Amino acid sequence: MPYVDRQNRICGFLDIEENESSGKFLRRYFILDTQQGSLVWFMDNPQNLPIGADCVGSLKLTYISKVSDATKLRPKAEFCFVINAGMRKFFLQANDQQDLVDWVNALNKATKITVPKLSDGQQNSENQKALPDVAGPKKQVSYKTEIIGGVPIVTQTQQEGGDGADRAERDAMQRSHSQLPYFLGRPAQEHTVIKSGYCVKQGAVMRNWKRRYFLLEENSMSYFKSDLEKEPLRMIPLKEVHKVQECKQSDIMMRDNLFEVVTTSRTFYIQADSPEEMHSWIKAVSGAIVAQRGPGRSAATMRQARRLSNPCIQRYTSRIGECSSTLLQLCTCLRCVTSCLSLLLPPVRCLD
Repeated sequence: MPYVDRQNRICGFLDIEENESSGKFLRRYFILDTQQGSLVWFMDNPQNLPIGADCVGSLKLTYISKVSDATKLRPKAEFCFVINAGMRKFFLQANDQQDLVDWVNALNKATKITVPKLSDGQQNSENQKALPDVAGPKKQVSYKTEIIGGVPIVTQTQQEGGDGADRAERDAMQRSHSQLPYFLGRPAQEHTVIKSGYCVKQGAVMRNWKRRYFLLEENSMSYFKSDLEKEPLRMIPLKEVHKVQECKQSDIMMRDNLFEVVTTSRTFYIQADSPEEMHSWIKAVSGAIVAQRGPGRSAATMRQARRLSNPCIQRYTSRIGECSSTLLQLCTCLRCVTSCLSLLLPPVRCLD
C-alpha cells in the first residue's frame, strides 16, 4: 500500500515494465513528490541505498495525461495499470487491487491541472500573439518523449520528407539489454509458512541496512539473502523471542515502518515497506509465539520451564533427592536402635 513518509511524499513498491513491450516487470521503489512535481523510482528505498544514489527513472507530472486500469490491455499482468505520458505508456503492477486503486487515484489527483479563466483583456492579448502562427503554418512533425537515465528526452520520430523507417532499429538498440525479473518464486516449503516477504534489516556489526527475504514458520523466523536462496543467513527460534513491537526509536533512526524483535541475545530492527505491512508482521510473529507456547504461558514461564528441563539441573535435583532419601533412612534406623535399647535395658531408678 502507498504511504506518506516524513516529507509528505507518497511512497511504496511497484513493479514496472521499464523496457516498453518487453513483458518483464521489475520491482522498484516509487516516490510521488507533488512539491517537486515528479514521479521517481529507485532500485530500493533510498534510505537503504548509498548516500547520493541516483534514481532508476523519473517522470515529470506535467507529462502525464492519464492514469487508468490496464487489466484489459495486459490480461496476463495481475493488478496492472498504465501511465500515459506523451508517446510512451508505462505499465505498472500493484501488490493487490486496493493498492492499484490507491496508486491510480493518487497519480490522477497529483496530475490534475486546473486552468484559470482569462479576463477579456488577457483573452484579446493572447489572440493577438497567436495571429503570426496562423499566418504562416508550419509542416507538422511528430515527436516522442522517452525517459532515459531519469531524464526526459524528446526525439523526432519523422524527418521532413522521410518516413522514419529507422525507428524500429533505434528501438531495438535501446532495448537490447534484458534483466531478470525481481521475483522468481521460492520452491515449496517443507514446513507451514505463516508469512513471507522482503524487509530491510539492520546488521549486527556494521549497523548497515540490507534488504532480506523473511520467512515466518511455526517454530522459527528466518531471513535469506533473496527469495531464491535455500539456506537462511540466520534462523531465530520463536522460543527465544521475548516480544515483538513497533520500534520506539524509529524517530532517532530516521526509519519509517520500523519494528523490533527482542530475543535473549539480541534485538533485531526490521523495516517493512508500509505501515500495514509492519503491523501485519507484528501480528503474525506474535500470533506464532502464542500458538507455540499455548494460551496463558508467558515468556518468563517458558524460560523457567526450559531452565528446569536442563540436563544439568535435572542431575542436580536428582542428587538432592537421593541425599534426602538417605537421611530419611538414617533417621529411621536411629529410631529403631533407640527402641531396642529401651526394651533391653532395665529402667534406671534415681537414688534419693
